[in-house]
Amino acid sequence: TMLGSIDTCKPFSSDLANAPPTNGGAATVHHPTIPFKSPECTLGRHLARRLVQVGVTDVFSVPGDFNLTLLDHLIAEPGLNLVGCCNELNAGYAADGFARARGVGACVVTFTVGGLSVLNAIAGAFSENLPVICIVGGPNSNDYGTSRILHHTIGLPDFSQEFRCFQTVTCYQAVVNNLEDAHESIDTAISTALKESKPVYISISCNLPAIPHPTFCQEPVPFSLAPKVSNKLGLEVAVAAAAEFLNKAVKPVMVGGPKLRVAKASDAFVELADASGFAVAVMPSAKGLVPEHHPHFIGTYWGAVSTPFCAEIVESADAYLFAGPIFNDYSSTGYSLLIKKEKAIVLHPDRVTIGMGPSFGCILMKDFLTELAKRIKHNKTAYENYHRIFVPDGHPLKCEPKEPLRVNVLFTHIQKMLSSETAVIAETGDSWFNCQKLKLPQGCGYEFQMQYGSIGWSVGATLGYAQAVPEKRVIACIGDGSFQVTAQDVSTMIRCEQKTIIFLINNGGYTIEVEIHDGPYNIIKNWNYTGLVDAINNGEGKCWTTKVFYEDELVEAIKTATTTEKDSLCFIEIIVHKDDTSKELLEWGSRVAAANSRPPNPQ
Repeated sequence: TMLGSIDTCKPFSSDLANAPPTNGGAATVHHPTIPFKSPECTLGRHLARRLVQVGVTDVFSVPGDFNLTLLDHLIAEPGLNLVGCCNELNAGYAADGFARARGVGACVVTFTVGGLSVLNAIAGAFSENLPVICIVGGPNSNDYGTSRILHHTIGLPDFSQEFRCFQTVTCYQAVVNNLEDAHESIDTAISTALKESKPVYISISCNLPAIPHPTFCQEPVPFSLAPKVSNKLGLEVAVAAAAEFLNKAVKPVMVGGPKLRVAKASDAFVELADASGFAVAVMPSAKGLVPEHHPHFIGTYWGAVSTPFCAEIVESADAYLFAGPIFNDYSSTGYSLLIKKEKAIVLHPDRVTIGMGPSFGCILMKDFLTELAKRIKHNKTAYENYHRIFVPDGHPLKCEPKEPLRVNVLFTHIQKMLSSETAVIAETGDSWFNCQKLKLPQGCGYEFQMQYGSIGWSVGATLGYAQAVPEKRVIACIGDGSFQVTAQDVSTMIRCEQKTIIFLINNGGYTIEVEIHDGPYNIIKNWNYTGLVDAINNGEGKCWTTKVFYEDELVEAIKTATTTEKDSLCFIEIIVHKDDTSKELLEWGSRVAAANSRPPNPQ
């Protein structure tokens, strides 16, 4: 069996990882045959083997009567761990977080009531280009094509409602209601998720997982992913045009965008940065995709709310290369970036646009960056300008004794916690802006959901990310409003014995929305958050909570969390003033509000 080059995700748990290489980077693997009617020769076990093969070690699930038999077969698969979540939304968010760390994630829910609950998380994964395999336990295969009305539906003899909802937020949909083509449908769905780096939907009839079929009797069944390749002639012409464009510039810069992830081009981006000497910045949603210890790194480019001195260098450049950008109203601070299209080279995962044109298609970003690095002239003028105007941080921020803790002081202490053994998850809200200012040491992970911006995302994503990289300690910064949306799955974190540190920033409301448009709806009921987490723990797991009002209490809490409670889930509630926000949020909020309130164009 010839297996194409599969580098989409890691680690692989099957023979694929150790297959001997042959010509063209493919591998020949001999697969043992499973006796027909063996418990391993079923649809359920085939799906489980497929998940393990592509790198999924943990599946996030909520049981329902349509998926129970399927869950039995997933549990039976060696190397696959079933993580039960409190609700489907968090199961989807957890699969999202897992995919960010491992390259692919999976969740399992029940028909319609579960499917429509997880839909919001799958839409977020679609917007962030994450291959999440969403598996739904579907109706009995005998019910398709009948006029029967089933439970968990809207009361009509039409089972396609869920399917139609998923069509717009997944790149492939498979409804498996017979065994003859189940193998092909499942394999096509999973391979499409990996190739497109988007979620897929797989519905499996509830009466099929335990039934053996000859197509499931090889382990694994032949599986192939053809690697994408660039058009060589187009690549050569595009690189020559880009090199001419950049080599004649006086002070060019490079800006990394979030699609570096889907293009798998972070290493090639750094290669070009090394060769060119250009000043290097990242867009806010690309933080963590470009190493911040790079000698020419100048910070986050976010228009008016960029890190200090970064916007001045980027916007004054006479040429800029944007690698994988997404320019939306949030990332452009209400469409206020001072960027001129004629000065920009914009790279997408599979095409390049230089200035106002031309555009070159069928060119992979990583190939383009690698080849451009060989043709670019070294020019560090922009970085020297940055170094010339840069003013280092002044005296460390500090609160007076018994002065209420300030948010900027909190993040000064979080900065000291970061290392190659940590990862940061930033929730939608003021944590976006405060976490952007953190300087990530080499190897420190960083994730947030900017394009979709669904509040509450971080709780499930923290669960999934921590499950994917147990060797790292995850530090999650979550606002009280967001936490109230998805708080239940702190329970699952405790059950999985995760050692995450959650900073719950309690300022009494939806602060990011206050700065866009204030109103009484932005004030929320205050909870006893530490009491809630203690109640969830119920004395049964490793969990430590504390409430912090002052800086000395914060210092002591961090010390405890990183020493005596280093193997526990630590929940630290930070009490701050309702108006204590970053200056960046104030500026960003006013600009987004202006963009939102534009009057209709004249008809």
